[in-house]
Amino acid sequence: MTFKLGLIGLCTSHPEGWVPIIRQMTAEGIVDVEIVAAWDSGETRPDGFAAEFCSQFDIPYAVKSPEEMLPLVDGVIVHTANWDKHIEQARPFVDGGKSVLIDKPVVGNLADANIFLGWMKEGRRVTGGSSLRFCLELQDFLAIPIEERGEVHTAYIAIGVDDFNYGIHAYSMASALMGDGVQSAKFIGSGKQKQILLTWGSGKTVILTVGKSAWLPFNVTAVTDKNVFQIKVDNSRIYRSLLEAELPFLSGKNDETPLPAGSILEPELVALAARTSWLNHGQQVFVSDLRVDDPGYDGTAFAREYRNARLPFK
Repeated sequence: MTFKLGLIGLCTSHPEGWVPIIRQMTAEGIVDVEIVAAWDSGETRPDGFAAEFCSQFDIPYAVKSPEEMLPLVDGVIVHTANWDKHIEQARPFVDGGKSVLIDKPVVGNLADANIFLGWMKEGRRVTGGSSLRFCLELQDFLAIPIEERGEVHTAYIAIGVDDFNYGIHAYSMASALMGDGVQSAKFIGSGKQKQILLTWGSGKTVILTVGKSAWLPFNVTAVTDKNVFQIKVDNSRIYRSLLEAELPFLSGKNDETPLPAGSILEPELVALAARTSWLNHGQQVFVSDLRVDDPGYDGTAFAREYRNARLPFK
């Protein structure tokens, strides 16, 4: 049976980039998904944008609220730029037994992370995250026999644009490369951008460069006990790699979660630890010590900045 999909939040370029890929995957028989509805809050887009979007992409329903979408769909993708709204916007669908995929960053504070992980533990069909967690170049690198490439013990990743909305890609690539088990984050300095040291319980380390700058190509330098590898990511393929990993689960074609509850939000949690570290002058912050009363990254402020950059006179 065809899975009826709705889009929640049309803030970024992701919806227009993902819709053709979802339709192509359906045409190829990878999934059976029809996009039937879209809604936008107007937080970063002008009034009436959902109707324009639906007309452009031949989507039947431009609804006035998430609740209006509920009976029309089997599940949704939450694309909203303001990550502080993700749980609020996903909740009606989760409570209604629908599937939910939340675009990156999934959450911006520990309280919301706990709600999302609680849904997973209850068996709700929820998933999400950064497309860089699934990028083909890292998959191909990790597929090389360890006897040939060696064991990765240190890496460097640089991401531009901002600390979290785009910075989350750096944390996600670190998790994809090194696996689960980041223990701590430590702010170690800044020039134009922030430098963050991540440490795994196994002793592995990654240095990240994140923060406001020009856009930087997605990249990883991986050091093994045999060699040094430079990995460059083709960003024209990253949306497809995420959707191939997550859409079969979202649409019920299979029941295997793309990432388990123990690791799916590790990039967001490690980013929260990094934030706490730079606010405390480089203190080493353990992920296990994150506080539920910490407000985390401010999604509303980010959405306001995002809107002003797009619509400076609105």
